[in-house]
Amino acid sequence: MMQLHAHLKAERFPNCRKLAEELEVSSKTIQRDIEFMRDRLGLPIEYEPLRFGYYYAEAVTSFPNIEVSEGEIAALFVAQKALAQYSGTPFEKPLRTAFRKITDGLTDRISFTWSELDDVISFRTAGATVADLQLFETLSEAVLQSVEIEFDYRKLNSAAHERRVVQPYHLASIENQWYLFAFDIARKQLRTFALPRMRNATASARHFRRPANFSVAAMLSESFGVFSSSGKHRVRIWFDAFAARLVAERKWHESQRIRSAAEGAIVVDLELGSLEEIERWVLSWGTHARVLAPESLVDRVKEAVENLAATYGASARSTRQRARS
Repeated sequence: MMQLHAHLKAERFPNCRKLAEELEVSSKTIQRDIEFMRDRLGLPIEYEPLRFGYYYAEAVTSFPNIEVSEGEIAALFVAQKALAQYSGTPFEKPLRTAFRKITDGLTDRISFTWSELDDVISFRTAGATVADLQLFETLSEAVLQSVEIEFDYRKLNSAAHERRVVQPYHLASIENQWYLFAFDIARKQLRTFALPRMRNATASARHFRRPANFSVAAMLSESFGVFSSSGKHRVRIWFDAFAARLVAERKWHESQRIRSAAEGAIVVDLELGSLEEIERWVLSWGTHARVLAPESLVDRVKEAVENLAATYGASARSTRQRARS
């Protein structure tokens, strides 16, 4: 829009086709920008048929700045602070550059101090993924353009990479980890791929049409994280009084229902499609949580606890033996 403004001020009578070629965007994008500048920013843009282009019908001294309220500034600051989770990753520089471009257009219509906001608002994230920016750009472009992509992928329980050819549908950040949701052509199934386990990604020239009924929200509606549904599980977990407050303060899943139990405890009911992630969640609460149902989840947690006990028991015995020797 700033370049369009410069053309209009210089009386070059720009049109959509020429500007689209110059700025390497579509004619529709230029048309939308012109309409925004005219209808939302109040600029006197008119079309001159004899010159086949647009012009300013009245004198315009400068491009209008964007006015925002104090509440909007605070919201914008919260967004900026949220970028802190990408500090030290390849995403940090382009995100900060993009944020500066947004804030450079703001006016000083209101008074505020960044340092004051910095003292009262912050974000802290543990376990943020270290993603490859080039990989992310390759994948996002393939998703936007609906072209097939090839990459080497190492499954979580595998020591070697294997070649995959997929039709990428969606990119999502879930629990500080980036995932690609794609149709695996060889396996004829929708699969989920973690970006840190991918390498050597290349986009092809083969286009595809994403199914109109695809929805990542629907795909993960019964998931406790990123694992897609593999069945139907009615999960019930008891939490003691200590954990009850912490658990009740957050919404963990769309299906959750919380019932009070004796002595300040609670019982959480969930409807899930898989048990992998809920098992790890239960274990993270230690003795403050106990699985009531289903029996298969009880068995999984019990086996994990027994394995932990065996591991730490062996470690303790080894430590005592070294101490005696």
